[in-house]
Amino acid sequence: MPVIKEWNLELNADHILRAQGADPAAIRARKPALVEIAEWALREGMPLMEPAVLFQEIKVKGFKHERLELENPEHPEIRRSLSGILIAQHLGPAEKITVLVCTIGETLENIAAELMTSDPLLGWAMDGLGSAATESLASAACNQIEAAAAEDGMETTLPLSPGMIGWPVDRGQEQIFSLLGDSAAQIGIKINSSSMMTPRKSLSMVLGIGAKVGNTGRTCDYCSVSATCKYQNHYNHL
Repeated sequence: MPVIKEWNLELNADHILRAQGADPAAIRARKPALVEIAEWALREGMPLMEPAVLFQEIKVKGFKHERLELENPEHPEIRRSLSGILIAQHLGPAEKITVLVCTIGETLENIAAELMTSDPLLGWAMDGLGSAATESLASAACNQIEAAAAEDGMETTLPLSPGMIGWPVDRGQEQIFSLLGDSAAQIGIKINSSSMMTPRKSLSMVLGIGAKVGNTGRTCDYCSVSATCKYQNHYNHL
């Protein structure tokens, strides 16, 4: 499976503050010291990142009863599929899908955890950088998939992740990692019995690709906290 490790993540202090759940404009006006801490985290944390994305493209056999049947040319006797309400809403017309997992590695999050015990503000800022970087990496990977699809005259769906409305975390992660097998370990990603990935700053996604798929709406529309989230307008890229 293709692995890409060369990524240019363009981040600034506002991304970190937003990842911490803060309004950057308000923080700059009221607590400029926190902006300085975010800028410190940016300087110190960027060199610690090890961004990597693993992709797998799979052709679709058919769609029936909320289940997307996928080809498995190497082992045709083994059935592969994705299922769920969210899958049915978006991937039914897909001709193929791209499954991806991405991570920024564990070094930065380990440093953040250490800082939490000695200087929580610095640790929280470093953790915010990790969250912002993971989102930026996922966005860059999705943009690359969209660009490749456009060259072939195709569209892509929204990126769908386990935990979105209509695709529970345990069900979605089990399906994704079943498709990937042991390949995610190539970039250091593992999944535990609670369907949580390590390193923590990792994401898993599926995008549908085809001439008739739709990409209306936003990922935020399918987030369980979308009704109360103050910052969803900042994530229109996903």
